[in-house]
Amino acid sequence: MRRIHVGNALSAFGLGFTVPYLYVYVAQVRGLGSVTAGLVLAVFAVAALIVLPFAGRAIVLQGPLPVLLAALVTAAVGALSLGLAGGAVAVLLAAALLGAGQAVMQPALATMIVDCSTAETRSRAFAMQFFLQNLGLGVGGLIGGHLVDTTRVSSFTLLFAIEAAMFLLLVVVMATVRMPHSPKIEGAPARSAKGGWKQLLGNRAMVQLCVLGFVLFFACYGQFESGLSAYGVEAAGISTSALGTALAANTAMIVVAQFAVLRFVERRRRSRVIAAVGLIWAVAWLAAGYAGLGHGSQEMATAAFVSTYALFGLGEAMLSPTVAPLVADLAPEGLAGQYNSAFALVKQLALAVGPAVGGPMGASLHAPYIVTFLLFSLGISVLAIRLGRRLTEVQDQPWVARNRVVARGGSAAEPVAARP
Repeated sequence: MRRIHVGNALSAFGLGFTVPYLYVYVAQVRGLGSVTAGLVLAVFAVAALIVLPFAGRAIVLQGPLPVLLAALVTAAVGALSLGLAGGAVAVLLAAALLGAGQAVMQPALATMIVDCSTAETRSRAFAMQFFLQNLGLGVGGLIGGHLVDTTRVSSFTLLFAIEAAMFLLLVVVMATVRMPHSPKIEGAPARSAKGGWKQLLGNRAMVQLCVLGFVLFFACYGQFESGLSAYGVEAAGISTSALGTALAANTAMIVVAQFAVLRFVERRRRSRVIAAVGLIWAVAWLAAGYAGLGHGSQEMATAAFVSTYALFGLGEAMLSPTVAPLVADLAPEGLAGQYNSAFALVKQLALAVGPAVGGPMGASLHAPYIVTFLLFSLGISVLAIRLGRRLTEVQDQPWVARNRVVARGGSAAEPVAARP
């Protein structure tokens, strides 16, 4: 588990090095223009959407470790190629490799966490993963910002080379991992893979969780660097430095609050925790509305806007030990990789659609933008309560369920009946 957490931190650190500067690199440093830069960002999303369904099958049939190693090598080749590419076609192909590798890392690492944890330790394991990911992204972005120089292509080449080196270092670290059991499914591979998707789509609770996940990512992550930032600049008059402060406040809230929040959410129903996040994010959108639509001072508008990002961070800290373990608990034995990949696919869809919808609205339709995403946040609470009615007690509140089993002299692995 320690090696897996090191892997999460290293991959996030490598991505933090380059992702914030990708647009500038393609459009200005390489001189390929804003259209090509926009296509590069789109290629990341498209590559992820293409490979994730196949990644789920591969994880189920081969295990998460071989798939992770292949994804890391692919991402390393893509990162290094991106740093050396000079033409539009080469840049787009390199971005496709990097995007595909990056997308497959997420469900592979998540499945390894599931296989190396127990029901008692899983929430903390995923909380640690989220904490290290945000810390790695923040530190990587900070260091990368001091290394780049828009007047020198070589500085960006160095940046992408460092990212590739992080992925290859992670290959070495992960190669030493010995999984505690084989996640492979016995039987014919083709039948198992197809059956896994059919079984997933027939799991009503998982389908509802995927719908809820789409709304979560669409209303939060899909707006961070598109609609919400455009709204802050256009409607609230937020400066670029204040926007950077808001993003820093989001990361700081996650880093500071993650383990304090964990103590709270571990003993609450997961569906109620997600519903509470919807309410917190509704307050965040109200704060954003005050920043852009109110008539206070610029200082008050800036403070409200920074508070919006901080409140989003609080919600994210509550979700990290809640949603990923719930996906794992909904997955039948041996199909955690399939379920993790399906949920990652839903996330990528939301991250692709969110900026496309929120960007134009945030820039020009200020009041409708706030009202729309305020309603989406309240919709999160409604969907979470409905999901809770379909979950078993051990899925929704595993801590209480385990205590009841132990109290009556049973095994902690003994199933608990679903609530009516």
